[in-house]
Amino acid sequence: MAQNFRHGEILQLARDRGKVVVEDLAGHFGVTLQTIRRDLTELCDSGQLTRVYGGAILASGVANIGYEDRRRLNAEEKDRIGRLCARSIPDEASLFLNIGTSTEAVARALLGHRNLMVVTNNLNVANILAQNPSAEVIVAGGVLRRADAGLVGEVTLEMVRHFKVDFAVIGTSAMDEEGDLLDFDFREVRVSQAILEQARKRFLVSDHSKFGRTAPVRIGSLAAVDCFFTDAPPPQRVGQLCAEWGTEIAISED
Repeated sequence: MAQNFRHGEILQLARDRGKVVVEDLAGHFGVTLQTIRRDLTELCDSGQLTRVYGGAILASGVANIGYEDRRRLNAEEKDRIGRLCARSIPDEASLFLNIGTSTEAVARALLGHRNLMVVTNNLNVANILAQNPSAEVIVAGGVLRRADAGLVGEVTLEMVRHFKVDFAVIGTSAMDEEGDLLDFDFREVRVSQAILEQARKRFLVSDHSKFGRTAPVRIGSLAAVDCFFTDAPPPQRVGQLCAEWGTEIAISED
C-alpha cells in the first residue's frame, strides 16, 4: 500500500514539475535512494515515466499529456517565458499565436500592449486577448479540437496563408537533441508550419520539460527560429547547434 501511494504521488510530482529527481524524492518520502530507483523503474516499466539522468520525466509516446495537466505543468516558468517573449513584441505589431499553454502565457503578457493584430487557431488565446480593448483578434477557423480548444484542418491552413505578419510565436510538445521541434497531431503541425512560413520573425516558447521528450511528428528545426525563449539552458548539443544556426536563446530569470 505504501509503495502504491508513493507511485501515485511520484506521478503527480512529475506532472507538476516535468521531472522528478531521485535524491529529492528520497528526501520527500524519507526512504532510501535504492527504494526510489526501484519505484521509478517500476513506473518506467509500466510506461508511465521515462528514465533520464538523475531521475525521470513523464513518458512521451504517441499521445500528449492531458491539457489540464499541461496547463499546470511549470505554470510559473511559462508565465516568465511569456513575459520575456512579450517584451520582444512591440506595440502595433501583427502576430500569429498557435495552440499551447506556453503561447497562452504570451497572450496574457500581451494584455498591456496597444494596437496589436493577433491571428490565432487557439480559442483560449482569443478569449485572453479579448480583454485587450485595442487588440484586433482574428480566429483562424477550422475543426475544433475539444481537448484544448485548438482549431486545425484545411480551413485553418487556408486562412493562415492569407496573412503575412511581423511575428510568429509557436510552442512545441518536444525537442530532441538535434534541435528538431516535435508534436503529436499532424493537423496541428501543418498549421504551425504554415504560421512559421507566413511570418517575418519567428519565436519559439518552450519550458525545460520539453527537452529530451519525444513526439512522432516533426514541426521543423530550431534553425528556422530567430529566438528561442525558455526558462533553463537547453542541452549542450542543442545550444551548440543554435549558435551555429544563429538562433538566439533567451532564458527567463526567476
